[in-house]
Formats: sequence, C-alpha cells, structure tokens
Amino acid sequence: MPMSEPQTLIDKLWSAHEITRREDGAALLWVDRHYVHEGSFHGFSQMQARGRTVAEPSLTFGVADHYVPTRGRDRKIPNPEIAAMVCNLEKNAADNHISLFGLHDPRQGIVHVVGPEQGLTLPGLLIVCGDSHTSTHGAFGAYAFGIGASEVAHVLMTQTIWQKKPKTMRVTVDGVAAPGIAAKDIALAIIARVHADGAQGHAIEFAGSAIRALSMEGRLTLCNLSIEAGARCGMVAPDATTFAYLKGRPYAPKGAAFEQAVEAWTKLTSDPRAAFDRDVTLDAGGIAPIVTWGTTPDDALPIDATVPDPARESDPVRAQYLRDALDYMGIAPGKKLTEIAVDRVFIGSCTNSRIEDLRAAAAVLAGRVSKVPGLVSPGSTLVKRQAEEEGLDKVFRDAGLEWAESGCSMCVGINGDLVPSGERCASTTNRNFRGRQGPGARTHLMSPAMVAAAAVAGHLADVRPLLAGRKA
Repeated sequence: MPMSEPQTLIDKLWSAHEITRREDGAALLWVDRHYVHEGSFHGFSQMQARGRTVAEPSLTFGVADHYVPTRGRDRKIPNPEIAAMVCNLEKNAADNHISLFGLHDPRQGIVHVVGPEQGLTLPGLLIVCGDSHTSTHGAFGAYAFGIGASEVAHVLMTQTIWQKKPKTMRVTVDGVAAPGIAAKDIALAIIARVHADGAQGHAIEFAGSAIRALSMEGRLTLCNLSIEAGARCGMVAPDATTFAYLKGRPYAPKGAAFEQAVEAWTKLTSDPRAAFDRDVTLDAGGIAPIVTWGTTPDDALPIDATVPDPARESDPVRAQYLRDALDYMGIAPGKKLTEIAVDRVFIGSCTNSRIEDLRAAAAVLAGRVSKVPGLVSPGSTLVKRQAEEEGLDKVFRDAGLEWAESGCSMCVGINGDLVPSGERCASTTNRNFRGRQGPGARTHLMSPAMVAAAAVAGHLADVRPLLAGRKA
C-alpha cells in the first residue's frame, strides 16, 4: 500500500512485520512473541523430527494451562497422559532455553492472562500461539492470532509465519453502556449482530466511545471473543488506558525506554479516512445483559427475551437448526430465558477470569448463597493471590462455590473440570458448542455478574435488580 494512502491499524501492523511476499499473495511475517503451552508438543515434535532447534528462544514463552488440573496442585497429577504433557513442556522449555511459567511457578496461569499481566504482550507486536483465542492480545493494539501445530513448528524453527492478509472490519460501539452491562454483553451483542461467521476472513478493529470506556480487562474480553464472530483476530488501538496498565509490568520497557515506547505506540491508530472493507455500528445504550440459548455464540439474546420457536421460522434450514439446537439444550420453543433453570455455574477461562471479572461476580454474590454448585478458577496465580488479598475468595466460598487454582479449567473438557452430561451450566467461557464443557454438557454464555445472578436465582436471571445499591 502506498504510504500516501490512509492506513488502518491493521495495515500498519501488517506492513511493519512483512518480510517478503509470494506470488500467491501470502506474506512472510516476523513474529515478536510466540506463546506455547503443554498442548503445543506436536510443534516441538515436528521441529525435533527435522533436527532443528528454536530459532529465537528469547521470544518464545511457555505456560502450563490447558490440561493442568485446578485442584490438588500439591499432589502428583493423577492423569498420566496430562502429567506426561506437563513434563514434556518442561523438558522442551529447558532443552531450548525457553522461559516457562510452569505449573508451580507463582506467575502461572492461562496464557492469555499471563502474557498481558507480565507485560509480554505489548502494542505493535505480532503474537501467535497454538490456541484460537490468541486474539485476546489484540486488546493492546497487537496483531495476535491462533495457529496450528505445523505453524507452531515453523515459528519455532524460523520465528516467522506465512499468512495471507485478511480483510478489514471496523466495529464501532458508541454511547454509554447502562449499569450492569459488561464487555461480555457488548461482545455477545456484536456476535449476535454479525453472526458466528459474519467476520470470516477479516481482522476486526473495535472503535468508538464505548470501547474507549472499557478497562483493559474489558478490552481483553472483547478481543478474546472476536473469533467467535469468525474473525481472524480483533484489536483495539492503544491509548492512555493501555499505557497505564503496562507501566511497571515485569517485561514492559522501563524508565525512559517506556516513555519512548509510548511515543511510538501512540501512532498505532487508524488514519482519518482510512477505508475498511466493512463497517458495523452499535449503540451501547441499547445493549442489555445477554445470554446464549443455543449451541453457537451467536445464539444470543437479551435476558428478558424468549428462545426462538422453529414453527415461526419461514426458512426450513434455519427452522431445522433451531429444532436441533433446542433439542440438544433441552429447552422448549418460546420459553422465557428467565425460566431456564441451571444446574451449576462456572466463573473462569481466558475470557473472564481477571480480577475485574472476579470483583463483578463477588459484588453480586456478597451476602448471598448460590442455589447450585459452582467453580471459580482465577486466570492466574497472581490474580488468585490478589483476589484472596481482597477477600473475594471468601465471598465465593461463603456463597457455596468452590475456589480453585488457575488454568483453563471448565472452559474446555480436557482437564478434569467437567459439566456432567445433561446438566446446564451458566458460564463465563467463550464457546457453547455441543460437548465443549464435557460430553452432553449444556452451556449458556454470559458475563461474570450474570453468572453470579444465575447462581443466586438458580435460573438465568437479570443481574440488574441484584446490583441495586451495590458497587459493581
């Protein structure tokens, strides 16, 4: 793109990392940060089979998070396969001189929580990880996306990756969100608007006054969920909120170097009149607390709505989808969302497990008792420690919920934290696919405060009356 033409933030990040381009349009991009976890062993195995080593060990960081148990950390991992994966990660990190936030490291946590809180995730970087929700890191104005096992191996061996440039989409959310409306509600409203594949082939830039009003935690939630709209990644241009969050982080620049970095980061914005391939706008003031009812994240509705009735759908394909989704979820057509009982709740995952998320849930649960069992898994050991210093763990325990260690936990049923088959879970996670939280599990996505409201009510519920007179 000629430098005289206005550029989007996406254009600027792409051009800053492009090394060369093939005839088919794919570009070789430099990778600034490569995050790996215990599930990345396939990439290491491919590298080792070729007799290669990690090209840039100082730019690769390991985290144990996906498969690790969140209970009994003081004991040996009971599952031998998971134990072997954790040991394999430790060996790969040691053999290749990679920094590792291992299972017993005081900085351990979910990779998409650890990267930002350690100051490893910075504006302007290109970041990859063998996990689809790497889009989370785009909240800092980084170009961040998930990659597959063969790509993990390529990055390990070369510190580069081949990619075709995505189209650009700007999602502008202006206005002031009402009390009780969280970033999760905004994200689900966007997904419901554009649908689960509406942003396919695009990189999303989130803009507007309502986005600027979000904390870094909120922006991380928003970018985390961008791929649930089909996007390749999501990002927010860095600003004073970003810089304040990063200042003093362990791996962030220090002193004069930080001030110089801020000067450069400030330029990471879309130019006026920069053209996007698609523009979408929403009014934050019109967004209500949202929950999902079906088996994809775009099956999302305001809490005061009713689930769809296939009999009223004119499109036979859509009607069949509705019947199948409602059958799996065990919900009668036309049922009020607030009449849907839940069996358990979960607060955690790379979407909503940061300190702000825990505070929001605790604000609802304080002095109240959950009518159903539930699990709270903080996003990192540092978040867990801070929550305990603030007394949030006591709020959760007093409400009857289990306070666990950090990890991906009940977001994905691969680590022992499962929703039993047929049970319904109000969850802060990112996907409500069939069996995502365990075989036969039924998942309803919502914000941490809304999960707390469901816990107190025993059914899907509007959090706003429960927040009256309380600090959310």
